[in-house]
Amino acid sequence: MVIDTHIHPALFSPICKDKQRFEQRCNEMNYHLMSPSGIDLLKKQYALADIQRAFLLPEDCSAETRTAAISNDEIAELVSYDPDFFYGFASVDPRNEEASAELERAFDTLQLKGLAINTARLQMYPYEKKLYKLYEICRKYSKPIIFHAGICFEKNALARYSRPADFEDVLYDYPDINICLSHFGWPWVQETAALLLKYPNAFANTALMNFDGPYQIYHKVFKEDMGEYWVEHNIADKIMFGSDSPRIRPVRSKRGLDSLDFSSNTFEKIYYKNALKFLGMEE
Repeated sequence: MVIDTHIHPALFSPICKDKQRFEQRCNEMNYHLMSPSGIDLLKKQYALADIQRAFLLPEDCSAETRTAAISNDEIAELVSYDPDFFYGFASVDPRNEEASAELERAFDTLQLKGLAINTARLQMYPYEKKLYKLYEICRKYSKPIIFHAGICFEKNALARYSRPADFEDVLYDYPDINICLSHFGWPWVQETAALLLKYPNAFANTALMNFDGPYQIYHKVFKEDMGEYWVEHNIADKIMFGSDSPRIRPVRSKRGLDSLDFSSNTFEKIYYKNALKFLGMEE
C-alpha cells in the first residue's frame, strides 16, 4: 500500500466546472498546458503506483487574490466522492480576519484532517504571530500541519519565507503537533534532515521533483546530498511518500524511489506507515 501525502487537486474535474475560476487557479498555482481529469481516471492512474489513500491539499491566499485557489469546501466535496481514499486538508489565509473561524469550521464542520500552509506564497515567516493563532487551533483539535518548505515555483512565492531552519521555532513550540516539511525543504535538504533527527514531531515528504527525472533527483537527494545511510540509520521513521501531483505523475515518483536500495522495512515506512503515524492513525 502507498499513501500519497502531497496532491494538489487543482485539476480534479468536479471543481473545474467554472472555466474562469479554473484558469485563475492554474495561473495562480503555475499549472499550464494541463486539463481537468475525472476522479475515476485519476484513481486508475494512482493505482499504477499502488496508491490507496491520498492527501488533498488546498491553497488559500485570498487576502491577495480574493478567492482561495482551492477552497476548503472544494476539498470537502472531493473527499465526499471517496472518504476512505481521500484525506482532505484545510487552508486559510492568516491575513484575513475570519481565518481562525474558517479553520475551526474546516475542522469541526467539514472534518478535514489537518492544515496546509505555504508561507513562501503568503510571504510570511512561519514564526509570525498571525500564524501562531492557527497553530493553537491545530493544537485544540489535535490536527497535524503540512508546510511548504524550500523553493516554491508558484507566482509571488519567495523561498526566504520557507527555509527549513525557520520552522524550528514552530517544531519547538508545538511538540504535540506533527509537522511535515514538504518537498524535503529542497534545496536545503540537510537542514530538513537535521530537524527530522532532532524533533520527534518533525516529518518530511518526497514531493521534490525539480531537476532531471525521479531516478536522478532521488538519488541526488538521498544518496549524495545526504550521507549514504542517513535515511536507513537515522530518519527512516520521518519520511513520507509525496508525489506533488499534478506536477508529476505519482507512478513516476514511486518508480524513482523504488530504484533506491532501501530495505523493505524502510520502504514500508516511507510508503504508508509514517503517513499513518503522522495522522495519529498507526495500524
